[in-house]
Amino acid sequence: MTMSAGWYLRRLSRMGPQEVAGRVGDAVRRRRWRSARPDSPRVTGARFTAVLPAGTLDAVPPDAAKRLVAEADRLMDGHAEFFGVVRDDLADPDWWYDPKTGRRAPSGYAFDVPYRSEDAVGDIKQIWEPSRHQYLTQLAAAYAITGDERYAERVAGHLRSWWAANPPLRGVHWISGIELGIRVLSWVWIRRLLDGWPGVAALFEDNPVALNQIWHHQRWLAAFPSRGSSANNHVIAEAAGQFAAACAFNWFPSSARWRDDALRSLDRHLRGNTYLSGLNRELATEYHGLVLELGLAAVAEADAAGVAVPVSVRLVLLRMTDALAAVVDNRLRPPRQGDADDGYGLVVDGAGTDRWGSLLATGDAVFGRLAWWPAVTGTDVRTPLLAALIKPTEPSVRRPADRPAHFADAGMTILRGPEEIWCRCDGGPHGFLSIAAHAHADALSVEVRHDGVDVLADPGTYCYHGQPEWRRYFRSTLGHNTLQLDGGDQSVSGGPFLWTRHAESRVLTVDASGGDVTRWCAEHDGYEGSVHRRRVELTAASRELRVVDEVRGTRRAVRLAFHLGPAIAADLVGNRAVLTWTRDGEDRSAVLDLPGQLSWRAHRGETDPPLGWYSSGFGRREPATTLVGTGFADGAEGFTTVLGFRG
Repeated sequence: MTMSAGWYLRRLSRMGPQEVAGRVGDAVRRRRWRSARPDSPRVTGARFTAVLPAGTLDAVPPDAAKRLVAEADRLMDGHAEFFGVVRDDLADPDWWYDPKTGRRAPSGYAFDVPYRSEDAVGDIKQIWEPSRHQYLTQLAAAYAITGDERYAERVAGHLRSWWAANPPLRGVHWISGIELGIRVLSWVWIRRLLDGWPGVAALFEDNPVALNQIWHHQRWLAAFPSRGSSANNHVIAEAAGQFAAACAFNWFPSSARWRDDALRSLDRHLRGNTYLSGLNRELATEYHGLVLELGLAAVAEADAAGVAVPVSVRLVLLRMTDALAAVVDNRLRPPRQGDADDGYGLVVDGAGTDRWGSLLATGDAVFGRLAWWPAVTGTDVRTPLLAALIKPTEPSVRRPADRPAHFADAGMTILRGPEEIWCRCDGGPHGFLSIAAHAHADALSVEVRHDGVDVLADPGTYCYHGQPEWRRYFRSTLGHNTLQLDGGDQSVSGGPFLWTRHAESRVLTVDASGGDVTRWCAEHDGYEGSVHRRRVELTAASRELRVVDEVRGTRRAVRLAFHLGPAIAADLVGNRAVLTWTRDGEDRSAVLDLPGQLSWRAHRGETDPPLGWYSSGFGRREPATTLVGTGFADGAEGFTTVLGFRG
């Protein structure tokens, strides 16, 4: 996907004067750097002191260690999976090759590489992901736990290979700040986890090539921070990586300045990216997880180095952790809201480790759990490692006495009923900052689960670059459980990470106090000349969810969509669908009575245009049933949908 002149004009229109000036400065700096690539300052006597405290590894649960070692052995055999693409080339990777398209990225000055063009580069996510070196943190962790030097030697070989293939400012791995930030954070942890290996100093502090790479990563991050309308999770990854490296690899004349500047940026942007309720302002749940992981990793480095961090940093991370505990369902699954690209801040665990349970376990160790938090029964490697570095602090703020159900600033409401019924209602802002890069056109959508199974599902994200028709579908209004008028989206897209007009939603009433009937009502103005209002009621006694949609304004063509999870089978007759699924070997069922004023049809796995799909993770999609009702709205009556769960 290449960007047109029109896209650049639309993108420019969403920037303020300060951002425009900053980007002009960036362009000048890139031009100057093309011919001025200095070597890092000479470093002598460097030592790494940010090691794990004695006894830390003894706290790693045996089953978590076993999963990690199994994953490490798969990696040693060259096997890995990135975004649904199974690879067997990781024993000796080609760092610029995309196995999905078979293309290899061009070389040359980094900022000349057209990384958005799949025809020229391949799938950039497939190329970038292994070079975050998070699979190497897994191998390093396996060495730390087992003492098996095979893992350490593989890590060393791959780092040397990467450094040789990717000299500073050459090629695709020197384009994006989030990639540099996460990669240098991985190097900090690799150095820490390999500390007992005899060859580790020769790999890092006594290695001029490593020193040059570390210095150039930090120089790049200091020069090209994400700015203005792009200062979302990317700028936090940049600041966290820069701060971690400046604390742990404090060997350069600029280290103190880089550390202090990165900490100020991290503090500012953690606060700016987070609502007071603790939810991430991008309203994209996986980025809530990414930012929380990055923030915890940064605090771990600060405490390991004895660097004081502002109280506000810890308070934001505390609020984010409490908010996460509040919104997960009974299986510890958070909402599937907005974009998701499977991005992690720090990876030291094997397959099968629950990301959200891990974050809550770390929150328990660092902040202390509240009585209403859900129980975490799984184990992980990362929690004892972070907990060994982060100094527990007594929170200086009042934390919620009961489990929050309504997050007014984020417009998110969670209705809970018996039999583990969980319903998310979306009445919040369209997205974060002027471009709302990771938002979907999902105003007033609902997401419903039963015992952790998606019944009315948010279909997910699937892709970012290279497949524009799929990007449009998974972001669209039709791609969510809400109502579409006249075939258009509620918000207007100007590109794959750009919205030029944002629907404005407002929550009118909420009663989520836990009585027999919980209620939510909201409306949005995304369709000019009409207002869409939705009411949702969950009745505990009857285990029934009622959704009423009203369109106020002129007569409009309507499409009302309900996306079923991939585990749900649907038998649609007229305007009634019988839903069936299995959970833990037990048959479950529900009845979905749909508005009779509309004509209903089931869609599944259609490609022209896309409809009836579910994406469990980035790069993955599978057919799922979508029920779409078509007709007209003239304001005379609402459309009532009733979902009743059977015994």
